[in-house]
Amino acid sequence: MTNFSQVVERAREAFRSGRTRNVEFRRNQLRSLRRLLDENQLDILDALYADLHKSKHEATILEINTLRAEVDVALFNLDDWVKPQKVSKTIPTIMESVYIQYEPYGVALVLGAWNYPVNLLLTPVVGAIAAGNCCIIKPSEVSRSTERLMAQLISKYLDQDCFPVVCGGPEVAGELLKERFDYIFYTGSTTVGRIVREAANKYLTPCTLEMGGKSPAYVDDDCDFSIATKRLLWGKLVNVGDRKSVV
Repeated sequence: MTNFSQVVERAREAFRSGRTRNVEFRRNQLRSLRRLLDENQLDILDALYADLHKSKHEATILEINTLRAEVDVALFNLDDWVKPQKVSKTIPTIMESVYIQYEPYGVALVLGAWNYPVNLLLTPVVGAIAAGNCCIIKPSEVSRSTERLMAQLISKYLDQDCFPVVCGGPEVAGELLKERFDYIFYTGSTTVGRIVREAANKYLTPCTLEMGGKSPAYVDDDCDFSIATKRLLWGKLVNVGDRKSVV
């Protein structure tokens, strides 16, 4: 049985050491994440097909290419993001140097989703790396082939102290949520989202909850029904039908 307190504490010690504050370290980790995608694309596509029967074309666009774009944006903007941001002076600060310096939260927790088991797992990790955080990463146990592959690849390509992977079902997620984190990112159902929010409240931990739901579409009588139908069907059927659109 994994000692989750030790996993979190190891990540916290890595953060306290200042390792992730180094901009070059962040850049190298982002580049490693890019290599993870580039060098293992076929294995990732095979795992996604085994779990969800996603076609290679669709999975490449929705899971891999969108994630590549996130990494590339972070690499392109990283130097600007870490610079102090000048702000206007007020009367109390007229004689001071006034700026905003963004700081990392510390140790984050990312709880991945089963329907986009690569994209929704690693997109928050891109942000965590770029911002200088450490991150505990838990893939969804529902997409088992992808979960196993992500555990292997993340451990191989990213710093294991700063970005450990924890696998398991709801009981594992529950044990993780007993630990103190500095930020939590969760994608999934509102039922579990409430549990995550309740756990975060104990330590006043900020979190991002991307809840499942419906994306309603209204079809007016003055539209081109042929084009509208194609677009609605795309939204309804993309990602093997798990896109949460309703007309």
